[in-house]
Amino acid sequence: MKFVIIIIIFFFTSLSANSKPMTMVDLLNVPSVSGGQLSPNGESIIYVKINSSWEENTNISSIWQANVNGGSPRQLTTNATNAISPEWSPDGKSILFISNRANDDNWQIYLLSISGGEAIQLTSHVTSVSSAHWSKNGDEIFFLAPDAKNEEQIKREEQKDDIFKFEQDHLQKHLWKITLTNKHEQRITEGDFSVTNYKISQNGNKIVHHRAPNPLLDAALDSEIWIMADNGKAAKRITNNKNPENGAELSPDNRSILYIAWTDENDQPYFENNLFIIPASGNGKSVQIFGSFDHDIQQAHWSEDGETIYFKANLGVHNELFHYNIKEGEISQLTDGKHTIVGWDYSPKRDSHIMSVRTAHNNGDFWYLKSNNNGSLTKITDIFGDLARTYDLPNQDVVRWKGADGVDVEGMIIYPNGYRKRNKYPLVVQTHGGPRSSDQWGIYNATSYATVLASNGYVILRPNYRGSLGYGDAFVRDMVGSYFNQSHLDVMTGVDHLIAEDIVDGDKMAKMGYSAGGHMTNKIITYTDRFKAASSSAGTVNWISMYSQSDTRIYRTPWFGGTPWQENAPIDTYWDNSPLKDISNVTTPTMIMVGGADVRVPKQQSIELYRALKSNGVETTLYIVPREQHGWKELRHKLNKMNLEMTWFEKYVKGREFEWEKIPSVLPPQ
Repeated sequence: MKFVIIIIIFFFTSLSANSKPMTMVDLLNVPSVSGGQLSPNGESIIYVKINSSWEENTNISSIWQANVNGGSPRQLTTNATNAISPEWSPDGKSILFISNRANDDNWQIYLLSISGGEAIQLTSHVTSVSSAHWSKNGDEIFFLAPDAKNEEQIKREEQKDDIFKFEQDHLQKHLWKITLTNKHEQRITEGDFSVTNYKISQNGNKIVHHRAPNPLLDAALDSEIWIMADNGKAAKRITNNKNPENGAELSPDNRSILYIAWTDENDQPYFENNLFIIPASGNGKSVQIFGSFDHDIQQAHWSEDGETIYFKANLGVHNELFHYNIKEGEISQLTDGKHTIVGWDYSPKRDSHIMSVRTAHNNGDFWYLKSNNNGSLTKITDIFGDLARTYDLPNQDVVRWKGADGVDVEGMIIYPNGYRKRNKYPLVVQTHGGPRSSDQWGIYNATSYATVLASNGYVILRPNYRGSLGYGDAFVRDMVGSYFNQSHLDVMTGVDHLIAEDIVDGDKMAKMGYSAGGHMTNKIITYTDRFKAASSSAGTVNWISMYSQSDTRIYRTPWFGGTPWQENAPIDTYWDNSPLKDISNVTTPTMIMVGGADVRVPKQQSIELYRALKSNGVETTLYIVPREQHGWKELRHKLNKMNLEMTWFEKYVKGREFEWEKIPSVLPPQ
């Protein structure tokens, strides 16, 4: 396989920042976007814009339209209720979207004419719908929905006779379709399984889909790819490998299926995500087609003629689009820049791409790329142009260093506002979640709030430690058999590099992280006393108890070499990698936070950490945040997290008080 670089560079103009720092409330009011999709005629896009609503104490999603050739975007749905997952009809005259605007507990499909008017509710399904897609002729819409509770279940719940079997009372999710003319709903799949995702073939006659034994997260290990006719008949299983696959898509001639999986060519798990092709007949083995391309595949699609596969890959601190010529076995890189492509939509009929691109000073404006147009890019929206014009934004860059074993490591650095060389600044080390992810370009995140930290004089280091994606199989697999092998050492060698470069004051450092970033924080405070303060959010402290408490074990089994319950269990590996083992070493003042409804990293882990630190006389506080799951939704909670952590850091790192930001009394403009 050849690898040819045909690079299209994104150029972003750096505007002179004025003197206004971005506050916490300003950061929470920065919108985000998703779901960009090109119209059938190639002239405009639709997308979702997410704004903060302090009145509702959450974010509200609305749908917008923008012309590819410029002009002011047009809002298609109101800010009164959420509207998500828009999709163009095949004729481009209308769109579908999903909303709960009827004050219903369930989400339903709505139709809206692109020429204007009120949206019309199409479905009145008894449960919430998701993954709605047009049929190729536009006469029908397919969707997923969980099964409804039967009358006996409803009656028992009303009478509070509602004892249930743990993880056995789930409702299977199945594929349906509805006819537009008469709103007739038809069930496509039925049985003791769940359809977790699906894709209609380019000719509309086939549906490739993923079936799992149930809708629970860990069922992904037993999920397989199936193919069937568009009416659900002649269903046939394609894979049988006991590994999670995603993104299955039929080739234009319906003879092959591409999919993405975290396995190598021998179906062994826990590698970077690879791209596979398997015969759609069900006869034949899957082939890992990119060979030595040692980067994480995030998304892939067939061209209309089936001669090309376009894909997006994670390259560490950035991700890029690629073109794969199947006949020549040649990969060409289409984009390259100081950016993160967070949303990408490919139109086979137009052979065109829509992408949302984040940079240090832009939170994801949309760009257009025609595949055969010699790399000519068109910026479609200017949603975030005011950020650099309004705020004094910090600069972001890539920093590289050597790990303790000599391996190259890199990460992102955000400099404080007004940064000057040879001045030493306080440091906040932020470690990303996952850990199968990587920190990339972009700074507008309420969990890490880099703009606020930078305006208060901190340098922020975001290391892509061992276990991160984008750096090859050996890098990500360093965690297999030992979670904290080189990962925490990568963090500390990154810190030492910044100190040696006279960027950071080594006596004024704080450590923070969320989810896997919290796991790392818990490890770091047992490993070193060099940090003056720490904040651990939704972090694990005891891998043995965590294995049964969490809603997922998919990653943990390969990390530690088996379950903690099996015969000859690798219990020593679980315990040796648990921060709780070395908790008596901790002297760092540590704040702990966790969502009260979090099932991914349940509050019991934070309670274990709190009780251990408290018992040993370490300065600590535990905050349990009501109603929040692993991803927090309430704006006031997000604001409080920032205030609490900034107060903690300012006290222990700088020895001073911090003035809290208040909830805005006047609602921000919509």
